[in-house]
Amino acid sequence: MSPADRPTSTDPYEITILDSGLRVVTSAVPTAQSASVSFFVGVGSRLERHEVVGVSHYVEHMLFKGTERRPTAPEISEAIEGAGGGLNAFTTREVTCYWNRLPFERWATGIEVLADMLQHSLLDAEEVERERTVVQQEIRSSHDNPAAWAGELLQRATFGDQPVGWPVAGTLDSVGAMGRDELLAHIAAHYTAGNAVLSVAGKVEHAAVVEEAAHHFSGLAAGERAAIEAATPGLPADRVQVEERELEQTNFALAVQSGGRRHADRYALEILVTLLGRGMSSRLFKEVRERRGLAYSVSARVGRLRDIGALAISAGVTREHQEEALQVIVAELQRLVAEPVGEEELHRTMDFAVGGFRLSLETPMSLGQRHGDQLLQDGEIESVETTIAGLRGVTAADVRRVAAELFAAPPALAVVGPSAPADRLDAILSS
Repeated sequence: MSPADRPTSTDPYEITILDSGLRVVTSAVPTAQSASVSFFVGVGSRLERHEVVGVSHYVEHMLFKGTERRPTAPEISEAIEGAGGGLNAFTTREVTCYWNRLPFERWATGIEVLADMLQHSLLDAEEVERERTVVQQEIRSSHDNPAAWAGELLQRATFGDQPVGWPVAGTLDSVGAMGRDELLAHIAAHYTAGNAVLSVAGKVEHAAVVEEAAHHFSGLAAGERAAIEAATPGLPADRVQVEERELEQTNFALAVQSGGRRHADRYALEILVTLLGRGMSSRLFKEVRERRGLAYSVSARVGRLRDIGALAISAGVTREHQEEALQVIVAELQRLVAEPVGEEELHRTMDFAVGGFRLSLETPMSLGQRHGDQLLQDGEIESVETTIAGLRGVTAADVRRVAAELFAAPPALAVVGPSAPADRLDAILSS
């Protein structure tokens, strides 16, 4: 094993690469009362074949169902909860992460339990069948949540029929057709030391964590980072998706494609999306809610994958306000292109973005998640001060230039609820 990085005065983390290739990063928080243990695997739905879409998420569920040492799901949860902690996992388009959070003196338990789950899961055939129904119920639950389903439709409207546009959880049919062999093959292909990062944060010592990791993860095959199929840029032909339902509210979301995780304009995009729709001082909140009373909530966000991303705006309105709200949002997008942002508003937006970023790193869990995700996805950890300098360095001209590139063509749109016809909505987007 060898050290791969050294901490600086502003970035209290250390990285060691084990002989197997597993990267171990610790983030020291000496005053913390907790420790978080996160294991990141570089696989998600965009690395799946269409016929087994959702397999990453299915595997995530199954690794909680029993191991050789702890044959049942309750025994796994009790090992962490009995130590005073909690555990969970999540799957995205590019990453699967298993995590637990415990009192700091029990961090070693967190490592041992994760190692047990990741290397010794039984994937019992009866449990696979039982959990199939659970995963399908999760998919149905998302469909029954109008706001969540609008987000799912938006992914399809923004990226179309390609891996980055497929649902993370899969479909009822794909989950229904998957068997134990597909789950085992997925684990063998992707759950390797070279395609993973162990991130531990809190009141911990790096050398002790490395020793525990080397001992408990000795069974991981070496492997390497998974290759991905490059995303195809450009919105699909069916970029307007409308699913009419008899509801009290219309949920809609629109999006444009943007650059990937390390794109040169990522800081300018952060300032743009903050200006547009983060917080009660944002332009969309003030115009859509405060001045016109069209929606209870309206917000903007940005999501990034390795090579592509999306800026999305979502809102919930009554049917009678749908077209007006959409017109107001489109007008705000056009205003970003037509008018430079004033210096006072720009600096206020920067302060909010920088403050939000700093506040998001207050806990061992948030630090561990950031460092583990960046090390896995980017191969390095960007210092806090580098990120802040990037945000502070954005100019009004940068915001206007990025806005002109993003909003040069009509955005994608997804609607769930009572709605105007798709062609009417498209006309507003294209105005």
